Amino acid sequence: MNQASRYRRLWVETPVLESVSLGWRHHQVSLKIEAMQPSGSFKARGIGHACATHVANGVTHLVAASGGNAGQAAAWAGRMLNVPVDIVVPDSTGQRARELIEAEGANVTIHGESFAEAHVVALSKLKENSAYLHAYDDSLVWDGHASMIDEAARQTEQPDAIVLSVGGGGMLAGVAAGMARNGWSDVDLVAVETDGANALNASIESSEPVTLERIDSVAVTLGAKRICDRALELAGVLARTPATPDWRGQLSSELVSDREALAACLAFADDHRLVVEPACGAALAPVYAKAPCLDQYDRILVVVCGGTSMTFEMLKATAASL
Repeated sequence: MNQASRYRRLWVETPVLESVSLGWRHHQVSLKIEAMQPSGSFKARGIGHACATHVANGVTHLVAASGGNAGQAAAWAGRMLNVPVDIVVPDSTGQRARELIEAEGANVTIHGESFAEAHVVALSKLKENSAYLHAYDDSLVWDGHASMIDEAARQTEQPDAIVLSVGGGGMLAGVAAGMARNGWSDVDLVAVETDGANALNASIESSEPVTLERIDSVAVTLGAKRICDRALELAGVLARTPATPDWRGQLSSELVSDREALAACLAFADDHRLVVEPACGAALAPVYAKAPCLDQYDRILVVVCGGTSMTFEMLKATAASL
């Protein structure tokens, strides 16, 4: 089996759907439905691409640290590629996410309060012929994520802006790369985080990389204390290197509350019959709120990144507890 064949096994082409319920005034809102990936989120693209590349190059053991979605994507890919996988998750990763990773056959270790602590333990599990899968700071992962824009460029007209959630910045880096190689270089990006998981916004406000002391948000899969350098280059916090994609649009950073992210998840489930987690609800929240940052755009594409950490009942219970 060649590498391209391996890649096609690890993610699927997802639809772009127009959303009448999310459109308003002159705005047309379309949705890239990454929640339909086999592992439940966009992570299937980047992590799947990295896994397939490593295995094609002789790797026989995969290791990752994850808040949930990257771990599940790695576990899915490992099962498809028939290689063992070790995943380290922090305490904040819920029982449901852990069980879903284990159901794919991966070994799960729980350690630390955040991704950063889990990352250190994951590195200790590497052995001969192992490969480490970084959840967001890896050029192979970015290249895999860029494939969602390769698809979108075939499926829909060029938007004025793409709205997406930001955790560690891997999807942001991949989407920018996809935009650059598909002639969407002038399309703006609206990067959304929740209060308490706002490493990108804090870095932009400080004009230098910021490492959060702690993650304080129900959107645990956005829980990176520091954004990857590639994303900081795109945001203008760090100087761009020659390897940075030739994306020339404007990046705006938006913050939403946990309550707003959860409300968006619940409304989205009603409107589109699809359950997503709060990390995805972050990107949906400003669209539901008709946020002023979107007023200038006629055509908006939202990345519905998915996530498997919550059921609909869990979403309702968490929203009620805030």
